[in-house]
Amino acid sequence: MKTLKLLAVALVIGWLSGCSSTGGKDGVSVEDRGMAAGAGSEGATSAGVSGYGDLSIEALNDPDSPLSQRVIYFAFDSSDIAEQDRALVAAHANFLAANPDVVVSLEGHTDERGAREYNIGLGDHRAQSVRRMLEVQGVAPAQVSTVSYGEEKPAVEGHDESAWSMNRRVELVYVGY
Repeated sequence: MKTLKLLAVALVIGWLSGCSSTGGKDGVSVEDRGMAAGAGSEGATSAGVSGYGDLSIEALNDPDSPLSQRVIYFAFDSSDIAEQDRALVAAHANFLAANPDVVVSLEGHTDERGAREYNIGLGDHRAQSVRRMLEVQGVAPAQVSTVSYGEEKPAVEGHDESAWSMNRRVELVYVGY
């Protein structure tokens, strides 16, 4: 059964890697949440899994690893994961599948436009979109929790598109790391 899951993940990764990627998030700063001393999963590693290199716990804090990027951005009024962010979600899916004791919280956020209730719902839809993509790629449902903050925790203060685009996001927060 595990071989079948790995094969399914590899097929999805292959399909996603064939998609073109444009744009990027140059200059985006991602918070380093650090590692908890003595946290579980010591020694867990999956070097070389699906071309992502070292997927050990230490890779979470390696700036050269895709796992150090933990923010997925969204278009206005959308919960669709952008094409350029799918490889990032796939890297996190591979990491989580290779480290079944690791848990991640998906925190959904919106910009300030819209009613509070609507923004809470949209933040939840964004977190659920990332959750579904992780689970399709082999992550156990018990490893993922979601929460929506709506507009309550902006990453950037401001009332223009520049600020709003940074606030429409899902943050992947690894519990205990």
